[in-house]
Amino acid sequence: MGTRPEIIKMGPVYHALKQEGLDPMVLHTGQHDQMAWPLYDFFGIQPEAQIDLTRERPSLGHLGGRLMDGIDALLHEHDARAVLVHGDTTSALMGALAAFYARIPIGHVEAGLRSGDSMDPFPEEMNRTLITRMARWHFAPTHRSVENLLRDQVPGESIHRVGNTVVDAAQFALKKAAAQYELPDEVHGCPVAPFVRRAEEGRLLLVTLHRRENWGEPIERVAATVRGLLELVPELHVVWPVHPNPVVRSSVVHELGALQPEMQSRVRLTEPLGYAQMLWVMRHAWLALTDSGGIQEEAAALSLPVLVARETTERPELIEAGGGALVGTDPSVIRAWVETLNTNEDAYRSMRGIENPYGDGTAASSIAGILARDLAAHRVETLAA
Repeated sequence: MGTRPEIIKMGPVYHALKQEGLDPMVLHTGQHDQMAWPLYDFFGIQPEAQIDLTRERPSLGHLGGRLMDGIDALLHEHDARAVLVHGDTTSALMGALAAFYARIPIGHVEAGLRSGDSMDPFPEEMNRTLITRMARWHFAPTHRSVENLLRDQVPGESIHRVGNTVVDAAQFALKKAAAQYELPDEVHGCPVAPFVRRAEEGRLLLVTLHRRENWGEPIERVAATVRGLLELVPELHVVWPVHPNPVVRSSVVHELGALQPEMQSRVRLTEPLGYAQMLWVMRHAWLALTDSGGIQEEAAALSLPVLVARETTERPELIEAGGGALVGTDPSVIRAWVETLNTNEDAYRSMRGIENPYGDGTAASSIAGILARDLAAHRVETLAA
């Protein structure tokens, strides 16, 4: 693991594996290096190895090659009995491929997500479908993801519906940070805490955008829409943790960096927030507008309605349950939804009151239990042979 979402979602799995008596070894693959180490500390994880991901060019092929070489070297150094990868990142694909070449069985956490469009999201949709072809254990978060795997002709006995580990992570984080992040007006380490406290009297909109398909004009459209909403809804306040990518940052700052003083007082463009900080803001938010899959799942765990700024989603369960809406980056659609939720309390309460489709927080222990059982059985068979 090496991206922020991977560390968050695999943190509970790491500890569940240890509780089952297994010996997990973490390889940090290095994509989100600055954001990664505070998360490892938060979850009490010390990676045993890491890849120096210095990149000479931005191509996915170059990234994949660097990751493949680093993972392959580690697998040849250590006698792993299984390799776990998460989701759909390039590191997950390269980790699975390296394990496949080394004839090590692969467990795929958060398996079976599908948008149905191999180019959207790119390259994630293709990554996860390729991992499916190589995995022995498919840890599916929802009934829909199980159906997707069966449709891909994955044997039913290798599919395990366990829920999504994001729920486990959110429960862990909120419990750990409860005292620290509930101090009045002074939340340690959260730079927007006083602003959030004031904004609770109105409508706090949390915005995050970072996906490759939204770079450039789509993000500019959303930012311009947010500016218009500030004019339309006087009680609206906006917190936007801006992704560090220069393409994303320039688009957001171009539209929201020079507002009139009254509107500017209702906007906070911040650096990316830490995990527990973001959960704290989400707990106090009225609505989220995001293209992040992880925030969609965390919002469901926190009963926060979500507008999904994407054209397709591999997480339709939230939409189908009524807790979110797929709005893309169309200004008129986003504006219509915000206006409806601002004026129709019944519609808003309905979105907030859904049953979480991503599980009850026991996914990690289920994954660890299945692996411990299967690996023990395999060891017995090997000794008998």
